[in-house]
Amino acid sequence: MVEPLVVPRSAHSISRRAIDPDALKVLHRLRKYKHTAYLVGGSVRDLLVDRHPKDFDIGTSAHPHEIKKLFKNCWIIGRRFRLAHIKFGSKTIEVATFRRQQTADDIPRAETEHRTIPSEAKAVPLESGTKKRPVIRDNNFGSAEEDAFRRDFTVNGLFYDAATLSVIDYVGGLTDLHNRLIRSIGDPNERFIEDPVRMVRAVSFSARLNFRLDLPIRKAIERHKQEITKASPARMTEELYKMLRSGVSTATYKLLLKLGLLEQIAPEIANGVSKQMWKSLQALDNFRNRFTSCPSSLTNAILLGSLLNPVKQIDLRPQRQRDEPEARVSIGQLPVAKKDVERLRQLLLLQPRLLKGELPSRSQTRLMHRSAFQEALSWMTIHTKDKEALDRWETLVAKHGIPTKKKIVRRRRRRPRNKNMEITN
Repeated sequence: MVEPLVVPRSAHSISRRAIDPDALKVLHRLRKYKHTAYLVGGSVRDLLVDRHPKDFDIGTSAHPHEIKKLFKNCWIIGRRFRLAHIKFGSKTIEVATFRRQQTADDIPRAETEHRTIPSEAKAVPLESGTKKRPVIRDNNFGSAEEDAFRRDFTVNGLFYDAATLSVIDYVGGLTDLHNRLIRSIGDPNERFIEDPVRMVRAVSFSARLNFRLDLPIRKAIERHKQEITKASPARMTEELYKMLRSGVSTATYKLLLKLGLLEQIAPEIANGVSKQMWKSLQALDNFRNRFTSCPSSLTNAILLGSLLNPVKQIDLRPQRQRDEPEARVSIGQLPVAKKDVERLRQLLLLQPRLLKGELPSRSQTRLMHRSAFQEALSWMTIHTKDKEALDRWETLVAKHGIPTKKKIVRRRRRRPRNKNMEITN
């Protein structure tokens, strides 16, 4: 049992006014029904360094089925780890039960104890003939202390108790925040083999917070960087998009390159690094940092193009003229959605026409009706050097707005009346 450092309200900078009011409602309701509940993870870290958190996640002693009973607006999601999503309009507060680090003994224990675990939390049995480990849905429930020690980095292992207004630190995260240091909870060699994506997350946090990487983390990345190729491709693609949306993509990708991770993730990008690529990413960062949160105009197509367009030539020929293997666009071995690639091609095709001099009003209207026009204009805002052309289109949009497609209402056909039907009074 580790005695936590409990910091009272007078000794830390978090104010309840900075916390989402709906998150506070969830915390207070859980406590009302005798459950322990804390604000956890990145939101506590960001509040302590005076950043606006993207999400307000909650950790609790309540099990998923108990959370579901307390909130009508709650949905249980996840197969391996059951999470509660509590909806407030378009906003979601994620609530997770405190968990402990999984051990080798957990699987047999789960199989022998599954009768005492609620139906949501049962283990998925092993299929006949397979050597894969079963998916344990939620058997690793634990205490707040165990939950803190299962997290990746000390700065993400802090809790905020809204009842006492105190910050709870089991892992030394407050000291590392003060020293501006990203340090692993436990041996980074073991933690990175357990989950190789943690190496990329360490780099991302270092760049986003402008913190130093702990020396053991740097050594562990050097030793185990090849492990990143074993990470889930879909998860890695999403991590790369997150970095591009962060507003510090230039610093992040430079650190990935320096530590040798970029070469493992996407060799063609690492080998094609140029001044043009860094200028492209810096332009993306400059645009992103004009907003407090990531704008919807920064679509995956724009993010993808900002990274790849300076490195590799993207085939802009009509689809029927393209040879599919040659036209494939990817980030190393990572999958890229075809719809994002196609939208990128469309917005790049529109650029020469947008940069032309004065067009007839009919041509302007046609361009503005193109489905990729809005993204093409966003691309132009980020990357064009022709400010005159950009001002011209922004003036047109301000005057007329961006046309929206009319929704087609399909009317049901009325069945023809049978002339031979007898009409009875």
